[in-house]
Amino acid sequence: MSKRTASWLAWSMCALSLALTALSLLLLVLNLSHAGVPIYVHWVEDTLIAVGFSTVGALIFPRIPPENPIGWIFCVIGLLLGVVHFTGQYAIYTVLAAPGSLPSAEVATWICSWLWVPSTDLIVFLLLLFPDGRLPSSRWRWFAWLNIAIVLVGSPWVAFSPGTTERLALIHNPLGIESLPNVYQPVQALLFAFGLVAAASLLMRLRSAGAVERQQIKWFAYATALGFSGAILTYSVSETIGVLWLEWASFVLLIVGVLGVPVSMGIAILRYRLYEIDLIINRTLVYGLLTATLALFYLGSVTALQSLFSLLTGQGNTLAIVASTLAIAALFNPLRRRIQSFIDRRFYRRTYDAAKTLEAFGSRLRYETDLERISEDLGEVVDETMQPSHISLWLRFPSSSPPNSSESSSEVKRRSSMQSEPPP
Repeated sequence: MSKRTASWLAWSMCALSLALTALSLLLLVLNLSHAGVPIYVHWVEDTLIAVGFSTVGALIFPRIPPENPIGWIFCVIGLLLGVVHFTGQYAIYTVLAAPGSLPSAEVATWICSWLWVPSTDLIVFLLLLFPDGRLPSSRWRWFAWLNIAIVLVGSPWVAFSPGTTERLALIHNPLGIESLPNVYQPVQALLFAFGLVAAASLLMRLRSAGAVERQQIKWFAYATALGFSGAILTYSVSETIGVLWLEWASFVLLIVGVLGVPVSMGIAILRYRLYEIDLIINRTLVYGLLTATLALFYLGSVTALQSLFSLLTGQGNTLAIVASTLAIAALFNPLRRRIQSFIDRRFYRRTYDAAKTLEAFGSRLRYETDLERISEDLGEVVDETMQPSHISLWLRFPSSSPPNSSESSSEVKRRSSMQSEPPP
């Protein structure tokens, strides 16, 4: 297959996935118009995965080597999830919302009951092959073959398992064999465990990764952390506390994390603004911690002041809210600077030390007049902060200098025993 033909096929798969997703959302609206009809479970996640993976796959496919299968995996995952979502919504509409209104309801139900297995397994393979399309080492071949065996055995078993699936809560598998056990939950748990092992393989890559591959893994880890944080807040914390705004905020974080996984992988593979992930992580840590601290301070101060005013006046007072808001506004910048300094010292020590060294050099430069001393100090600062293998300093004299010395003069060369890679 030529590269042009393969690119056309990738974009065709993307277009088909987007079309199926659009039809799925239309069927979702029709299902919601019928009272008492259950909603297709995980419709948000399936929509985001289908759109994200298919689009990113079509974009990265022409830009990666032909032997790298990641582009194909992206496209197939997006297409399979689009089919699963469409058949699920179609089955709910034709079986529960408007029975008999459309043909092939049993076919759609059966396809939706088992096609999620290979799509989930491909996500496991994607984690195993990310970011260069190869296994972390030859020792992972047994895991890859075991993963293939799970799909070859689990897909037909799930396809003929009796009962209902999680996505179609009230619709039974039309081809389910009653004598077989229902293996929906065991297969799902097994694939989830395999996904965790595949994600752990990235840690092994990180141990021996170079500068570029380390940044690629950081992009994926950042998006995954957002998704897991949103899932924990949505399905555990917010349901326990029962705060509406926290539930919505955590759900938005979950959506960003789910959509961010394929987007971050695409950025990592294409190496577009690859090194900006350090700044993004830094700002996320700073403003996330700042927001949590200010929110706790606000709630605590409002509660304390309200209690105080109740004791003094016998009733609550809006002055507590006003005072707490003014205190938050006054604390924002000082607290942000303190948190930024703490994050830099704790997690970005090399960058923090380099910034302090440059700051100290700038302070000395204001009062230094000896050119030779400035050259030596500059060489030491560059050697300490950037750790290059070679430094050359060229000084241009004023035009009034003799012609022989008008061009240049002094060269400072230093050899560093540190690594040749510059610090991030």
